[in-house]
Amino acid sequence: MKKDDFRQYNLADTVIGHIDKALNNIFCPQTAYRAYPAEQVGEDSLSAEQKKKAAGLMRVNHAGEMAAQALYHGQALIARDPTLKDKLQQASDEEVDHLNWCRTRLQELGEQPSKLDPLWYVGSFAIGMAAGAVGDRWNLGFLAETEYQVVSHLEGHLQNLPEEDKRSRAIVEQMKTDELGHAHLAEDLGAAKLPNVVKSGMKLTSKVMTGLSEKI
Repeated sequence: MKKDDFRQYNLADTVIGHIDKALNNIFCPQTAYRAYPAEQVGEDSLSAEQKKKAAGLMRVNHAGEMAAQALYHGQALIARDPTLKDKLQQASDEEVDHLNWCRTRLQELGEQPSKLDPLWYVGSFAIGMAAGAVGDRWNLGFLAETEYQVVSHLEGHLQNLPEEDKRSRAIVEQMKTDELGHAHLAEDLGAAKLPNVVKSGMKLTSKVMTGLSEKI
């Protein structure tokens, strides 16, 4: 047995681990766990205007997945129930797929992710920790509401994406399915229902993020 097997990880180790994870998520492509949804979808000819429209929406999706990664990491760090930590990690792994799919599609469209991604990550990590600090049921409630709002955004993107952009549509459709599954999982685990004022605040924050990310 190796000496490192007996090491007890302390708070500093945890903090360093999360910083490393944050830097990797923001600046480096990660390994996807599942196949790229657009892999078997042909690339239709898109006009410059259609590419610009699709890229703006996929940049928003990438920023949202960056925020989701940070949110899950912050929630998992504070969560009290070991089972909940495992479920949050599982959902986080699926969000890694989403992050990579959106990044890949942006590259195909000749565009880059939002320059504000580091800001979205830091802010969402803090929100995730705050949600976890008030208790696991509220933590799950915040998670469920976040995912339902994401599903609503993705439905809007499916309406606004160019009809010819089948590759982006395949990605968004799979993301929508996954996000809805995360919301149902949170409810099954005992999510509390959030007050309307909190839901409204979340929608306002999301509106600011999506508005900026589409352009910057």
